[in-house]
Amino acid sequence: MLTNYLKIAWRNLMRHKGISAINLVGLAFGLATCLLISLFVFDELSYDRFNTKADRIVRVIFRASINNEKIREATVMPPVAQTLKAQYPEVLEATRIRDAGTPVVAYADKAFREENIAYVDSNFFEVFTLPFRQGNSQTALNAPNTAVITTTMAQKYFGTANPMGQVLTFKGWNRAFRITGVMEPIPTNAHFHFDMLVSMAGLDEARQPTWMASNFFTYLVLPEGYNYRQLEAKLPQVIEKYMGPQLKQSMGMSLSQFRQKGNEVGLFLQPLTDIHLRSDIPFDLEPGSDIRYVYMFGAIALFMLLIACINFMNLSTAGSSKRAREVGIRKVMGSLKQELVGQFLCESILLTLLALTLGLVLAYAALPYFNALSGKTLTLSFQSTPWLMPGLLAFGLLVGLLAGSYPAFFLSAFRPINVLKGGSSAGKLTGGGQSIGLRRGLVVFQFFVSICLIMCTTVVYQQLQFIQHKKLGYDKEQVLVMRETWRLGAKEEQFRQELLRDARVINATVSGYVPAGPSNSNNFTVYPDNSPMQLFKTLAYEVDERYIPTLGMQIRQGRNFSRAFGTDSTAVILNQTAARVLGWGDTALGHTLSRTDNNGRKATYHVIGIVNDFHFRSLHEPISPLVMLYGHNGGSVIAKVKTPEVTALLASLQKQWTAYGTEAPFLYTFLNESYNNTYRAEQKTGQILGLFAGLTIFVACLGLFGLAMFTAEQRTKEIGVRKVLGASVLGIVALLSRDFLKLVAIAILLASPIAWWVMQQWLQGFAYKIDMSIGVFVGAGGLAILIALLTVSYQSIRAARVNPVKSLRSE
Repeated sequence: MLTNYLKIAWRNLMRHKGISAINLVGLAFGLATCLLISLFVFDELSYDRFNTKADRIVRVIFRASINNEKIREATVMPPVAQTLKAQYPEVLEATRIRDAGTPVVAYADKAFREENIAYVDSNFFEVFTLPFRQGNSQTALNAPNTAVITTTMAQKYFGTANPMGQVLTFKGWNRAFRITGVMEPIPTNAHFHFDMLVSMAGLDEARQPTWMASNFFTYLVLPEGYNYRQLEAKLPQVIEKYMGPQLKQSMGMSLSQFRQKGNEVGLFLQPLTDIHLRSDIPFDLEPGSDIRYVYMFGAIALFMLLIACINFMNLSTAGSSKRAREVGIRKVMGSLKQELVGQFLCESILLTLLALTLGLVLAYAALPYFNALSGKTLTLSFQSTPWLMPGLLAFGLLVGLLAGSYPAFFLSAFRPINVLKGGSSAGKLTGGGQSIGLRRGLVVFQFFVSICLIMCTTVVYQQLQFIQHKKLGYDKEQVLVMRETWRLGAKEEQFRQELLRDARVINATVSGYVPAGPSNSNNFTVYPDNSPMQLFKTLAYEVDERYIPTLGMQIRQGRNFSRAFGTDSTAVILNQTAARVLGWGDTALGHTLSRTDNNGRKATYHVIGIVNDFHFRSLHEPISPLVMLYGHNGGSVIAKVKTPEVTALLASLQKQWTAYGTEAPFLYTFLNESYNNTYRAEQKTGQILGLFAGLTIFVACLGLFGLAMFTAEQRTKEIGVRKVLGASVLGIVALLSRDFLKLVAIAILLASPIAWWVMQQWLQGFAYKIDMSIGVFVGAGGLAILIALLTVSYQSIRAARVNPVKSLRSE
């Protein structure tokens, strides 16, 4: 019996190739898209969950509000970990991470610049689940100058030789670390990635008792089922007990006096599993993502699958009306109702399974391109995703049963005599009523989703264009940033002087502070005009006299630093925001800023200039106060160059760098590239959103095309009569297209407010953003109407051009 069902099902699919192909392709594309997005979403949600204690680990973070300036930092003070461990029994473990920078690591004749190295406490592996290949995780980092490396790093330096006990030399640090353990590479779905972990026991900074400097990422392990908010409520006591006395010693005011001025400072807890998607802290170990993108793409996957299923069921039920006479004849020939039910369900499930197979093929083929677009390394395999096979089979059966249930149970219930006579029962199948209303509602839903995606994609694109062309307060074009020039030591200034003598270089400055991309960061806590009660924390840039002109910044008042003024060693330049926050505005010149170090020594600086505000952080954040100090801060050489000469200049600089004899590679980037990389996540989001918006529209149009085909066939005789009575081809096309365009118009009215609200929420993440205009919605609506019209017109024109004699003979 089943074999007979499959044979008949296959014949029917071949007989109706058009509808079958549309159903097959639409559902396959919907499934492939849903699979790819699901892999992306599950990967985002899986971050850090590989740790066996993931739901019990929290990170200690620092938040403050000083003079209404919000401060958020993922690092805290050196003593925080051990203080919390000793004071609160619910803290079972406390461990720290300290970024170690980018040293040049050497072994024998091999030397590499390493970017992923960190200091960690000896109990690091008791908190995080990172499997060892060699060594003892509990004792590997107990001693100073010991290190654990990944298998990848071991292969790079030692090949097939045993790395245990070998020594790696850090050039420039004059230190060596002995390998005491080899671990598996840190999983991709972690919020940090290091190839080498060195013992914190050898780091003097880690033993400092200061509560006024924060450089350590600190993690705690809490008991199972414990609410971390209970511990968080106790942390103000720690601030009072330990930070309060040091604040008074350093700033000359008590913590209560500090808070009376409207300031606040405190430690808070952040669940480990929230770091990647729900963190609002800048300058983390690695850039995170945003939970809103997960929601957005999850909704796209769901709607894409819904649209594909709607198309499938819509076209299946619409096409089934042409089989009413087939049902009547088969019942007259003795077929039982259950046999007809089985036949229709078999056909529907067979088509669904074919679509599933094609969808899997499409997903496998598209996965490498999707990985390149999203920056992920997703895999689609039944081993890594055990839910895939049972999920797909369950989905195929469900969709097949839903799509086949209407013809299976409704058609098979008609009396043969009514169907063969073309009576009321047949009229229900070919006419309108509830079935037509349902199909229209589904068309509205499909285009509602498609139009929402068009509008959202347009807004994302406009915001990215706004970012690209926003006036930043500095010139990012034709600016070459040569990284890690501090490795030249005393020759760094010589390197800059040689650059200035090159006709291809307009200007050059030495500073580790770069307004886009990786940059030095230095907090600067000062108070104005000898008023310690007005304590003010800001960011400080240490620059020379060529920094401002090289980057094309504008002095608003006063003057730039100059070597001609010996007093400039105690001078500062403020940005507009700093002058405003301090209450000076345009009268800042001549005022002073003072600071007191941990030993009580006071230093005073006088304001000589105000520079126009410039964006030295992401446009997600408003411009914050900035103080520029005059000095030499090695780290990078920044040069303004002439565009046509860049290639030859780079070759010359490479040769010059090599001549200095440093083993470190010549590293450079262009400032505009660093700026663009800041918004790489938004760019990828826009590209992915645009891709899936296009696929959604394609699948929706497939369904619309199929319904237009069905409608034209249903109205064949009407079209013939109208043509005999003198109707033009254009008039018939308008007649057949009008109903569909009305449905698209309804979808536009429904989609516009929803898309506006969603994009308003997304834009809230930017301090500087576009104003959405009505043109976005008019343009998206017009595009949707044009797409729908083009889709429907093909079938309409084809039906209108048929000879009316053939149309009238069709029945």
